[in-house]
Amino acid sequence: MPLLPALQDAASPAAAREAVRFDEASLTYARLTEVTDALAARLAGAGRVAVWATPTARTVVAVVAALRAGVPAVPLNPKTGERELAHIVADSAPSAVLASPDDVLPPALAALDRVDVGTAATGPAPAALPEPDPESPALIVYTSGTTGPPKGAVLPRRALAASLDALEDAWQWTADDVLVHALPLFHVHGLILGVLGPLRRGGSVRHLGRFSPEGVARELGAGGTMLFGVPTMYHRLAEALADPDASAGFAKALAGARLLVSGSAALPVHDHERIAAATGRRVIERYGMTETLMNTGVRADGVPRPGTVGPPLRGVELRLVEEDGTPLDGPESIGEIQVRGPNLFTGYLNRPDATAAALTGDGWFRTGDMATLDPDGYVRIVGRKATDLIKSGGYKIGAGEIENALLDHPGVREAAVTGEPDADLGERIVAWVVPADPAAPPAADALADHVAAQLAPHKRPRAVRYLDALPRNDLGKIMKRALHD
Repeated sequence: MPLLPALQDAASPAAAREAVRFDEASLTYARLTEVTDALAARLAGAGRVAVWATPTARTVVAVVAALRAGVPAVPLNPKTGERELAHIVADSAPSAVLASPDDVLPPALAALDRVDVGTAATGPAPAALPEPDPESPALIVYTSGTTGPPKGAVLPRRALAASLDALEDAWQWTADDVLVHALPLFHVHGLILGVLGPLRRGGSVRHLGRFSPEGVARELGAGGTMLFGVPTMYHRLAEALADPDASAGFAKALAGARLLVSGSAALPVHDHERIAAATGRRVIERYGMTETLMNTGVRADGVPRPGTVGPPLRGVELRLVEEDGTPLDGPESIGEIQVRGPNLFTGYLNRPDATAAALTGDGWFRTGDMATLDPDGYVRIVGRKATDLIKSGGYKIGAGEIENALLDHPGVREAAVTGEPDADLGERIVAWVVPADPAAPPAADALADHVAAQLAPHKRPRAVRYLDALPRNDLGKIMKRALHD
């Protein structure tokens, strides 16, 4: 089966159906086939391409054309700081960057050939587009750089198909579904699940461009059947439902959706309950990673249970292990999640050492997430094996890269970064700073802006706390748990 079967034939029954809708454009399957055919012909043999992944229909055209041409695409976050972007470009070595004609690209991309992407065909289509090998790379998605510079996870076509088909089974996902979301298009949740998922099913996706409760209510009230979001979005929906001037309209729209799905971090139980009480509709959760795509998910015909991410999806093997790798037998014991199956990546680009460290000898991926298993197989994640992963606003953020950016500031002598609970973001980033001049510490806003410029805006510290010294053990390692104490 082709990865995107509805795009193989412009005369198919799906041809007249709306495939994607953004504020500025709506494309039927026939138009999407036509325009991606023409662009795919230009990309053939390009080796590898970068995509300036703005929340627009042009990003969808660029990624789909690359997939149809069999050319691996590297989605780029337009808000990435100069250092991180330069690393990704040097590491992935794309031959070209695909962007909208009106996009202003940063200097890190200046040496690449630029291909302007539109929503109308601009050249002859190839006679036929052969389906690439299932093991060939489809996307290279960069991780958040938890323990160093971001790594490029190579995702084969086989993994995309297996994960999306497992979700079709779990969520009873069909061509009649209309997915609504406002997620970024440079990572797994927004791009693979939120765009390629509907396109593989022959359904439709309506992207809001920018999240707002009003936009969600509008699209769900106009035929949307599914909503994808991160906990921050659902928290804001819960807040909107509590507003007596607007709650009736929001509640009716959410109640009319077939599925409300949250992912990328745990949705607080309080928000689960507020949404359920106002709408009669339960939010369901799923669990995945860049390297594994989706591992577990609450089924459409299952029992939603706040605090859990459901059982393993079809085709996914999941086990919990002790620190020494010994598998746990009984339920409700805490262990590290390891997964195996056709949903896994093929490795980290240019990093055979990191790939080997991430996998066991018999092919299980070490997620670094700790969990328990309920007696019926539902997975309950309790935290990271390491302490340096912060989940804020739907992003997984590594403390180490923020610390490195802070240490580059002339006013910082020492720095540590942690996360702490935040009602809106899930966790907020906290910087603990020992200033170079205690009498004149750098302003908190200046430090936050410095991090945002070097990395990305969502990685900026939300709080800065000044110390005379960081707590360290006898070996000189910073004891982060003692910071909050």
